[in-house]
Amino acid sequence: MAGQNRRAERTQEILAATRALFDERGVRDAQIEDIARAVGINRAIIYRHFSGKEELFALTLVSYLDELAEQLRAADASAEGAPERLVAITRSFLEFGEQYPAFVDCAQSLLRRRGDELMDEVSDKAMFRLGQAMNGPLGVVVAVLNDGNASGVFKVEDPPLMANIFYTQALGVLNLATLRLAVREQNPGLPAVDDVPFDRVKEIVVSSALHMARSTS
Repeated sequence: MAGQNRRAERTQEILAATRALFDERGVRDAQIEDIARAVGINRAIIYRHFSGKEELFALTLVSYLDELAEQLRAADASAEGAPERLVAITRSFLEFGEQYPAFVDCAQSLLRRRGDELMDEVSDKAMFRLGQAMNGPLGVVVAVLNDGNASGVFKVEDPPLMANIFYTQALGVLNLATLRLAVREQNPGLPAVDDVPFDRVKEIVVSSALHMARSTS
């Protein structure tokens, strides 16, 4: 039992160090050697706790998703009526991604993988934990969509699918939180770059989410 407890503690130490490096440097610049050094272990020990880098990243994403779910629940509780609740949680999601760009990078790095490839590289236990964590924020969205359907203000045929669409669309939009640039055609064939206030982007995404929820059949 003591050995199991120590292993669980070490696993959490590695995940905490990975999360800290993600937030400090970003996902691309966080190396396994740096994570091992932060915990005070050899990099080989990391691979005794995780099947590989993909599993380590997947379980680090869990901590972001758990925090995101709590933030969305708080936003949901702050509003009344399905449209207002959808506005609140959409803004909250975007603000979370703006605050934690490493969350966006980590989530997108996993989304770029085919499902069967990810299943081959991540253990069943880790995939189950990731699925549980995903259900946290997605469940908040589904509940709002279901309530909107019941009250007649939304027309969403498949709320879980729509929640997944909102999630992936928002992750893509959150790239603008870092880039803050948009390309337009100034003259025929001549591109120009504009600064993009992210508050404006958030309002467009909120309006789009409301339109989709109200018009999907």
